[in-house]
Amino acid sequence: MGPRVKAYLQLCRPANLPTAAADILAGISIAGLFAGLDAFDIPAVDFYPAFMLIMASVFLYAGGVVLNDVFDIEIDKVERPERPIPSGIVPLGKARSFGFGLLLVGIYFAFLANIDSGIISIFLALAILTYDKFAKHHAFFGPLNMGVCRGLNLLMGISLLNSMENWPYVLVPIVFIFAVTMISRGEVHGKNKGNILLAGLLYVAVLSGVFYLHQVYANGDLWYLLFLGLFAFMVFKPLIKAYQHNTPENIKKAVKSGVLSIILLDAAMAVAHANLIIGVLMLLLLPLSMYLAKQFAVT
Repeated sequence: MGPRVKAYLQLCRPANLPTAAADILAGISIAGLFAGLDAFDIPAVDFYPAFMLIMASVFLYAGGVVLNDVFDIEIDKVERPERPIPSGIVPLGKARSFGFGLLLVGIYFAFLANIDSGIISIFLALAILTYDKFAKHHAFFGPLNMGVCRGLNLLMGISLLNSMENWPYVLVPIVFIFAVTMISRGEVHGKNKGNILLAGLLYVAVLSGVFYLHQVYANGDLWYLLFLGLFAFMVFKPLIKAYQHNTPENIKKAVKSGVLSIILLDAAMAVAHANLIIGVLMLLLLPLSMYLAKQFAVT
């Protein structure tokens, strides 16, 4: 792989892309695509619209992180000069065109799934651009905007069957990503114990929220508790360490675990609306993300 190709891939944050796909898998499960099916029935499901949504989500996410680096060029020249754009490996103009192109392709794929998903993808793209250009510089609205992006991504999956009564699940990724983004505020300089403490409380709220929503909306497949437990372990262990030793390195590890653990959170939401097989298949995305995280930056 040439350095230019690797630089473009680095801009897309490959390790994070499976987490975007996991959002869609959770959403279509919540929508009821797999309801009442066992492992042998699943191949009979029409996966074309679902696959289009997965592709839409991946391209929208990739476009968002590319444009995030585009808008951060002046900051990255000082704090992260090794990144592809400030280092000059990827010219700023080409990176900008690349990012907007990815967003447009993502919207196109969403409309191939259905009209509702396509409309949501437009709002998602606008939320992404709002975060990249404006909101991320605000201590409160930045994390909230980032959470809304994840919430809309999940909603795009829920919209697959044009059935939106389960929309309250959207609140789960909004709160969780708000917490993770709050933690990330200390990646460069450290000293963010207050944010970490708040994030811990929000993590508890997320766990409680998933449990409550499953009691109200799901069929009660208790296997989801296994995935929820794995999720809790993955996010709290590095968070506690980052609080005890509040260094940029430990904070980055807490953020990295938070981002990758979205797969487990999504699996926990999906299983209660589908079956254990769906959760196991989604779980396979985690080692893929972890492998890619060793090759490319997560944040």
